[in-house]
Amino acid sequence: MKDSGAPPTVERMTTTATRAADSHPPAAVGTGYAPRPPTPRWWGDTGGLLAAASLLVVTVMWLGGRGAIDLAGGGSAAVSSAGRLTGLLAADLLLIQVLLMARVPLVERAFGQDRLARWHRLTGFASFYLMAAHIVLITIGYAAGANVFAQFWDMIVTYPGVLLALASVGLLVMVVVTSMRAARRRLRYESWHLLHLYAYLGVGPALPHQLWTGTDFAGSPLARAYWWSLYGVSAGAVLIYRVGLPLWRSHRHRLTVSHILPEGPGLTSVYLKGRRLDRLPVRAGQFFHWRFLDGPGWSRSHPYSLSGTPRGDLVRITVKNLGDGSARVATLQPGTRVLFEGPYGKLTGERYRGGPVVLLACGIGITPLLALLWDLPYGDGEATLIYRARSEEETAFRRELEWLAEHRGLRVLYLLGPRADRPSWLPRAHARRSDLEALREAAPDIRNSHIYICGPDEWTAAVRVAAQAAGVTAGRLHTEQFNW
Repeated sequence: MKDSGAPPTVERMTTTATRAADSHPPAAVGTGYAPRPPTPRWWGDTGGLLAAASLLVVTVMWLGGRGAIDLAGGGSAAVSSAGRLTGLLAADLLLIQVLLMARVPLVERAFGQDRLARWHRLTGFASFYLMAAHIVLITIGYAAGANVFAQFWDMIVTYPGVLLALASVGLLVMVVVTSMRAARRRLRYESWHLLHLYAYLGVGPALPHQLWTGTDFAGSPLARAYWWSLYGVSAGAVLIYRVGLPLWRSHRHRLTVSHILPEGPGLTSVYLKGRRLDRLPVRAGQFFHWRFLDGPGWSRSHPYSLSGTPRGDLVRITVKNLGDGSARVATLQPGTRVLFEGPYGKLTGERYRGGPVVLLACGIGITPLLALLWDLPYGDGEATLIYRARSEEETAFRRELEWLAEHRGLRVLYLLGPRADRPSWLPRAHARRSDLEALREAAPDIRNSHIYICGPDEWTAAVRVAAQAAGVTAGRLHTEQFNW
C-alpha cells in the first residue's frame, strides 16, 4: 500500500491478488491428511471441574485432619493449620500446573495452547505465593513465640525431606522470576525455555517432605492414596506426552530436511520429507515444536506452524528470522534429521462447516492461515484474507495466494505500511478511520463470518476488539497466540 494522501477506502486500502495462469496448485503443499473428529465441547468444562474438584478434595482432607478445629482454636496451632492448608493447596496447584502443560492431546484440543499457557502462568504464580505463605506460617506456628529464624534452621537440619523441599523452592523461585514479563523480554527464547524446564525438577523434591513430615499425608491412608495418584498421573503425563509420544512419532515418520526455499526478507520455508505423513493426526493451522539435529543447540525446541498440510511424503514449515535459533533454519542442509512434538493448537477449521470466512494475518502469522486457506471447505468468493505487512517485499506466498484467488475465489486484501501511532490493526496511512469501520468495509459480512486471526499480541487484540464490536460471536472468533 502506498499512501498518496487520498482518503482511505476499501479500494485504496487493499490490493486483490493477481490471477495466476497455472491450472495446477503449486507443488509446495497438499491437502491429503487424516482428519480428526471435533473435540467434544463438554471436554473443556469437564477439565475445569476436575481441577476445581481436586482443590475441594484437598480442602476436605484438611478439614478431616482437624484443620478447621485448630484454626478456630487460635494461637500457634491456628497459624500452623493455616500453613498446612496453604501448603496442600500449593502442592495441588503445582501438579495441576504440570498437567496443564504436559501436552495431553485432549486437553490441548479442548483449550488451545495459548489459553493453557495463561492458566499455567496464573496457576504457577498462585502456587508459588501459597508455597511462600506455607513456609512463613509453618515456621511461625512451629516456633510458638520463640525465635523464628532458629526454628526455620532447625526445620532444615532436623526435619526429614525439608532440605529437599527447600531446594525445590529455590528451583521454582528461579522459574517464577524468569517468567515475569520484564525478565522474559530480556531473555532469549532458548534460555527461557531451558530455565523453565527446571519447574519439573522443582516438583519431585517436594514429595519426600510431604511424605515424611506432612501431617495430612502421613496420618491418612486416603490422603496418601490421593497424593500418590496425583503425583503418578502428573509424572506419567509428562513422560508419555512430553517424551514418549514425540519420540515414537519422530521414529515412525522419520522426518529429514528435503530442501529450503527463501520466501522473502528473513523468511525461509523448510520442506521436510518423511514416511506416512498422511497418518500424522494434524489439522491445518496447528504447529509443532521442532528440533533440528544439525549440531550444538539441537536440544532446544522451537514452535513453528505448518504453512501447508502434509501431502503424503512432504510437509512445510515457514520460519521468520527473529534471531535466536530461528536464524539457523536458513542454513539447514538436506538430510538433516528432525525430532518433533505435536501437533498443538486450536486455530483449526474443526468447527467450520462452510459459509463466509475472514482470515486476518500479520507478518509471520500468514503461515497457519495459509494452511487453513488450502484446507477450509469455503465456496467460491466466500473467503477473504486480510494480510498486514510493513511493505510489499515482506509479503510471502504470492504465487499460492494468486492460485487460490484464481481457482477458489479467494479475495486477498493487502494492508501495507508502518504501524499506526495508536493501538490499531491498521497501518498508519489508514489509522484515521476507526478499526471497526475499516473492518466492516473490508469484510461487509463480518458479523456472519468465521474469523481467524494470527499475528503479534497487540495487533491480534486490536482485531479481536473490532470483530467483537462488529457483532462476531465467541464461537466464530478463532485466535491463538504463540507468545512464551
